[in-house]
Amino acid sequence: MAHPRIIQGGMGVAVSGWALARTVSKQGQLGVISGTALAHILARRLQLGDSDGKMRHALSHLPLPGLGERIISTYFVPGGKKPDAPFKGIAMPSITSSHSLIELTIAGNFVETFLAKEGHDGVVGINLLEKIQFPTLASIFGAMLAGIDYVLMGAGIPRAIPGVLDRFAKGEAAELKIDTIGDSTGEANSIHFDPSPFLAGCSRSLKRPFFLAIVASATLALTLARKSTGKVDGFIVEMETAGGHNAPPRGPLQLTPEGEPLYGPRDIPDIEKIHAIGLPFWLAGSYGAPGKLAEAMKLGAAGIQAGTAFAFCEESGIDPVLRQRVIQLSLEGKARVFTDPVASPTGFPFKVVQLDGSLSTVEEYGARPRICDMGYLRHVYKKEDGSPGYRCPSEPIDDYLKKGGTLEETVGRKCICNGLMATVGLGQKRTDGTPELPILTAGNEVANVARFLKPGTVTYTAADVIDALLA
Repeated sequence: MAHPRIIQGGMGVAVSGWALARTVSKQGQLGVISGTALAHILARRLQLGDSDGKMRHALSHLPLPGLGERIISTYFVPGGKKPDAPFKGIAMPSITSSHSLIELTIAGNFVETFLAKEGHDGVVGINLLEKIQFPTLASIFGAMLAGIDYVLMGAGIPRAIPGVLDRFAKGEAAELKIDTIGDSTGEANSIHFDPSPFLAGCSRSLKRPFFLAIVASATLALTLARKSTGKVDGFIVEMETAGGHNAPPRGPLQLTPEGEPLYGPRDIPDIEKIHAIGLPFWLAGSYGAPGKLAEAMKLGAAGIQAGTAFAFCEESGIDPVLRQRVIQLSLEGKARVFTDPVASPTGFPFKVVQLDGSLSTVEEYGARPRICDMGYLRHVYKKEDGSPGYRCPSEPIDDYLKKGGTLEETVGRKCICNGLMATVGLGQKRTDGTPELPILTAGNEVANVARFLKPGTVTYTAADVIDALLA
């Protein structure tokens, strides 16, 4: 089949939600949902009252008998929870996640995919992070249950994922090795997922989606093409100007005078070598601008991926007030991002939009008590007795040190999980009434998002972005 020329980036937590992905797909391009923390997204939307009924509507189509009803009875609050009431706690994902969390993860991914695909025949993808391993298998299964067309994955080396897709499409179990700090024996922990018990009462079969690996070098692209457990169908080649997590610079880390990672010629992907692999590829990172699609295709690309331009359109999941503030900063020539080398617990550089009232400011970051209660970015480490332990560089420092972490690893770390939830209006309220503050991520093109405004308007749509990119 002919792949779409424009891929809408799978951004943040629910920034690229089902509404944005559906709109882009209906325009004939590849709409992409973010697959991060969809268990929490579903549970919190239900607790806010599900005012448009979309969550319950999608759950009614979940082909796993009784699961949708159980989730609704557990989390749905008619009319929504009280504004100052906290959201219900959900167990943090782990190697041995509870069955109820696995079910909620499957349902969350099904719901988001189902709604993105409903009512049209366009294609939809899901973006997952290799660094977030605990929910990966359940997430993929839930998305495949709803007929996902593409799986995109970066922030690591996702060699195992193509094989997982192959096995799930056959109804077979799959296993994913979990990165474990301090495991010098090579006896890595792993998560096992068998779809057959879920499919026992389900008549539908699972199709194998295309797999697109997100890479930052020809070397990684070639490695994945040759050594993955199954077929890699293409690549998204991200430059360091792309939003979210960036690949670290090659060689020893050096910082600019402003404190950002210093990238050099060695960090520029060799497009000719990637082209020579013979698989379709899309260019990303400052390619979401008029004229860039033609430029990419001249280099042999199948098209482009654009994230930041879509992140601030009307269909984006970003809180409308935050979205409008960033557009206004762009109009004034003041919108910018800082590539923070330490903000993310993953250790990857992470682009943060500089915005007052968010965790991007030193004052707000310093005032927030360190809390880790979502746990998607926790690391697994080997305890003295050989069993797996869990720690996050953004958790309370004393807790982290007791688990064998170092003080240096905690410096400047931000709670990306809670911050990104707050960005889309689903932030936790603490028992003292304090709300979690947002953290926005975007690429360098955030400076130029105002270019998509039509004269006399203050917002723009996903269709406006697509029209500009195709022009």
